[in-house]
Amino acid sequence: MAFFFAQALLFIIPLLIVALAGLFSEKSGTVNIALEGLMVVGAFCGTFFVSKIQEIGFLENSPHLLLIVALLIAGIGGALFSALLGFLAINMRANQVIGGTALNLLAAALVVFLIRQLQPIYDDFGTVIGSRGDISYNPEVFRLGTNILMDENELKGIGDFFVYVFHNQAYLTLYIGILILVVTTIVIYKTKFGLRLSACGEHPEAAQSVGINVYKYRWLGILISGFLGGIGGVVYALPISVSFDGTVAGYGFLALAVLIFGQWKPTRVFLAAIFFGLFKALSVTFFKFDFINEWILLYPNIPFGTIFKILPYLATMVVLAISSKTSRAPKASGIPFNFKGR
Repeated sequence: MAFFFAQALLFIIPLLIVALAGLFSEKSGTVNIALEGLMVVGAFCGTFFVSKIQEIGFLENSPHLLLIVALLIAGIGGALFSALLGFLAINMRANQVIGGTALNLLAAALVVFLIRQLQPIYDDFGTVIGSRGDISYNPEVFRLGTNILMDENELKGIGDFFVYVFHNQAYLTLYIGILILVVTTIVIYKTKFGLRLSACGEHPEAAQSVGINVYKYRWLGILISGFLGGIGGVVYALPISVSFDGTVAGYGFLALAVLIFGQWKPTRVFLAAIFFGLFKALSVTFFKFDFINEWILLYPNIPFGTIFKILPYLATMVVLAISSKTSRAPKASGIPFNFKGR
């Protein structure tokens, strides 16, 4: 069970960060369907940086510093890419859903192209004979604990359980995600910036009438969204694999579902991320449960592996179908605003 919760955190935290990324954008009045693309771009920037730094051995004794720098680079990459959405949605007043969808398609193709172009394979004579299809790195150095091979059967008491889950098997990104949640909650509800941002997503005309620059705040919302979305891409990609091949397996869309289920409120988004993250963790750790293994032996013709893999997305559909009637997005979210007097 400890292994299950440790794995669940690897899925909960990126879901939380990316859903909060969407929160900033939609609070300002811009629907951000491009969360998937932001994750892909951020994951590419961060993992490529980590891969190259690990190849040359720089910061070998400071893996957490390397991780922090990689997160910042991923965030900047995501923010720059989100500027395309800002230009389409704010300056051009284009349909935000179509613009976000286009950026998702662009990100997937662009990252695969860059991976192949930036990682050529040479023969003994220095001639390019091909290219690698992924970015390789060593994620184990980023774990907080040193005794990562401890078996959960060795755990004794609740203290060992917490050490195993929140230290031995955990990454610094766990606490960065919690920090982002706390800061987001304070910013949205307790600061002038957050209140003005929300006003631009609820009643932009009223906000403009009292001197709030709606154009500025919507741009800030999108750029913050891009920054957090890029960070979320690295937080998702680094711990779960030893390579990144240009996809985040629809996790950006799952984060969008978390945002909707969480009613655009940070604390509810956190609870929604836990709900979906547990289902996602179950899809990759089901073999650790004895009763499930018994089912597999009893019913060998049933594809339990496939069933558990689609379970998180099935749960998403069911939950959204039930909760969508009571969902209330910011009133002006998705509606282009005519910036009078600009």
